[in-house]
Amino acid sequence: MPDSAMWTNASHQAGSVLPVVPVVPVVPEDGGGTRRMVLFGPPGSGKTTAAGVLGRQSGLPVLRLAPGPQDARVACAGLLELALALPALPAARELTAALDGTAGRSAAPDDAGRALRLRRLTAALLREAPPVTLVVDNAQWLDRASAAVLGWALRLTPNLPVIAAERVWRPGATGHWCGEDACAVRIPPLTAPQVATLLSPYRLDPHEVTRIHAHSGGNPALALALADASPPLSDRDNESESALPPTARRLVGEWLDEVPAQVQELLTFAALDDRPDLELLGRLAGPAVEALLAQAEAAGLFDIGRANGSVRFTASAIGTELATRLPGNARRRLHARLAEASHDSVRRDRHTVLAADGADPRSAHRAARAAVRARQRGDHALAAELSFLAAQRTPHDHGELFTERALTAVRDAAHYGDLPRGRAAARLVLGHDATPEQRVDALITLIDASGRHLHGADELFAAALHTAAGRPGLTGQILIRQSIWANVNEGDPRRACALAGQATALAETVGDTTTTVMALTMQARLQRVLGHADAETTLGRALSLPRAACIPVNGTPQHLAARHALFDDHPDEARTVLLPLLVEAERAGDAEATVDILRSLAEAELRAGRCARALHHADRAQALTDGTALSAAPACYTSALVAGAARRTDLALAHARRGVDTARQEDNKVYLSRNLFALGHLLLATGRPKEALEVLEEVRALEELQQVGDPSVLRWHPELAETFVALGRLDQAQSLLDDTRRTATALGRNAVLPPLERAQALLDAARGHYDTAARRLTDAADRLRHLPLERGRTLLALSHTERRGRRRASARTAAQSAADLFTVHQAHPWAETAVHTLGRLEATPTDHNARPRLTPAELRCAELAAAGASNRDIATTLTVSVKTVEATLTRVYRKLGLHSRFQLAHAITPAGD
Repeated sequence: MPDSAMWTNASHQAGSVLPVVPVVPVVPEDGGGTRRMVLFGPPGSGKTTAAGVLGRQSGLPVLRLAPGPQDARVACAGLLELALALPALPAARELTAALDGTAGRSAAPDDAGRALRLRRLTAALLREAPPVTLVVDNAQWLDRASAAVLGWALRLTPNLPVIAAERVWRPGATGHWCGEDACAVRIPPLTAPQVATLLSPYRLDPHEVTRIHAHSGGNPALALALADASPPLSDRDNESESALPPTARRLVGEWLDEVPAQVQELLTFAALDDRPDLELLGRLAGPAVEALLAQAEAAGLFDIGRANGSVRFTASAIGTELATRLPGNARRRLHARLAEASHDSVRRDRHTVLAADGADPRSAHRAARAAVRARQRGDHALAAELSFLAAQRTPHDHGELFTERALTAVRDAAHYGDLPRGRAAARLVLGHDATPEQRVDALITLIDASGRHLHGADELFAAALHTAAGRPGLTGQILIRQSIWANVNEGDPRRACALAGQATALAETVGDTTTTVMALTMQARLQRVLGHADAETTLGRALSLPRAACIPVNGTPQHLAARHALFDDHPDEARTVLLPLLVEAERAGDAEATVDILRSLAEAELRAGRCARALHHADRAQALTDGTALSAAPACYTSALVAGAARRTDLALAHARRGVDTARQEDNKVYLSRNLFALGHLLLATGRPKEALEVLEEVRALEELQQVGDPSVLRWHPELAETFVALGRLDQAQSLLDDTRRTATALGRNAVLPPLERAQALLDAARGHYDTAARRLTDAADRLRHLPLERGRTLLALSHTERRGRRRASARTAAQSAADLFTVHQAHPWAETAVHTLGRLEATPTDHNARPRLTPAELRCAELAAAGASNRDIATTLTVSVKTVEATLTRVYRKLGLHSRFQLAHAITPAGD
């Protein structure tokens, strides 16, 4: 496919034409300081688009040449195209006449006179041409004669900007015809947000956009080809990636044609292994492996520079094409060779199973056994594949064994979030002579795996209820899932709570303890959201019943109790409960439960001020989410909160916006509210109250729509009140604070009150009541000693209030306390804000000899450093952390205008002198 076709292809759906969004790859604009640039990359990567953009950015008219495949075999075709592009110039007419005169003559290598004349005329044409940027697209098809003449002429016109775009060129191998100093730039793949923008006219599910990004490797043309043929998630029921659509196959075929058959064979081995690495490929290819992989990498097909020795296709569609073009017998032979070469026992079993005949019961047993081992070591994707293989290869006349293996496959797929494989496994159960309990089990697991992607929910719930008729325990389990659906997708917690109550009553009538515990837990969760006073009583009932091992860890009353402890600002209590739950979730191989527990732990550690631990848990949750098919919205919410407090606000904003986009497209109202809250909080913290107002007002509307009655569940109220104050909407702020304080007091949610007091104090200060505001903030800070980051925020507010009241010394003291607190707890963005506030408050010296005032703590730290003590020694002497010492010395250097300990030793009298 010509690269120029990338943006001109129209996309058809339901008879309409979708406009293609122009997304430009990011390439250097200055070409590394040279006037000659070579853009290279596989077909469809955006070379034409990038070359056009760079040409326009030069500020000169663009002279574009675009040879085609047929031109490569015609000598001097490129020169003729150049001459015809400038017909008004005498040199162009002369060059055209010279080319006409040579038409039909043999291109003898000793015809030096003709060659010299063409070089002279071409150089004259380039000199005579008005200032332009020469863009040669599809330069791989520029004929050799034209390339030689152009290369010579361009050496004589060094000021002429040239941009060449071609498929494969290895920088450093040989000089390029457009100049030996040409800057070579491989066109980078589109990022995930760029692919999302490119595919926005298709209105695809976010998971489908993510799948297409991974499958295309960010190649725009391939992404569009996959989107054109992309079925909705409800129709993608195959257990694995099917063959590529015809347009995508043609494009990937062009990529593969750039490398010889030996390279393609090695890449086929990589395609058949689920996690190939250099060691495995070396065992298969021997000494030639490095040379073969180098060719694959040069062609942009393979990435071999990974730190852990693993390798991967630049676009997973390459592996799909290589695997699906293989006949069955050839595929089995390659799997047999992979089984011999594999250094991992579980993967060796996988290849052995795939090398065997599909009807071999022994291979089913081997797959089931390998799935257990994969599950135990947390390899969720491999466990899901192997358990499904075990079910597929178990003879149907093995009744109970077949059904049990199929149910295991459904559960493994659900744990990994693999919806297509989960559906395929569920069909194995439903199409077999299974008991009602087994059929309901498969349907419920499928519902759990589907989450927000559950298409035809009413029909599926109706089928499950019909199957469970007359069995109260089974019916209760289905009602629990309906309750979850009503809360998350319909945004109706009252109906959800009623459904959970019905499930509780049904389960209790038959003594089904497991279902009773699940139903009571769901009921308590919703009662807390709605602000019911009996939420804790309901949770207590669930906690008093025996713990059932089959309940997902994130659905246990213990996890809910930890969440309630977080709502009530008892992070250490929550952490104590959550740590053993994390071990259980990981042992169960339940990816979704593991993510939920990690997220709760991250929030607990953040509330307690342990920012490094919070980052660790949040990063793990995000990585596990991104490595599975789970919804990104929950992990993005947690990542946004943690990164905003402990890493960088720009990263936090990106997480929040991704979470908002995902939740909107999934119609997940619960996590839409949460991600919008995180976004609004970050916008307010970074000084953008107008933007924050719009976002937080949407949070309020969503929370009211969902009938959320407990202000401790999502604390948007003080954030919105502070935003009102910042924008001068004081009456609105007062009304919101009064209403929220009344509700919190009535429910006994005392944890909500200090942040409300902080917002009230800012409102008081805005009205000029500085003494009242300072008293409120001092009292609130005292009540927040167990929550360091909240205390730090309150001290910062106190500093701003004291400054407005012209009490600069008190303002400095509060800002210094906040900076120290944030630094100790590694809340870097907040520490930067506090240091900036402190810098504005520092006393200005009255003369050149006056030294900026150091706090006692800073002075003691500086004296020890000046005496030659190391940071660790200073930390031991002062009984603080090394991080605190580093932060304190940084402030000292900044205040004194110093850059080293040598300078410090001359500026400060060392301790002991």
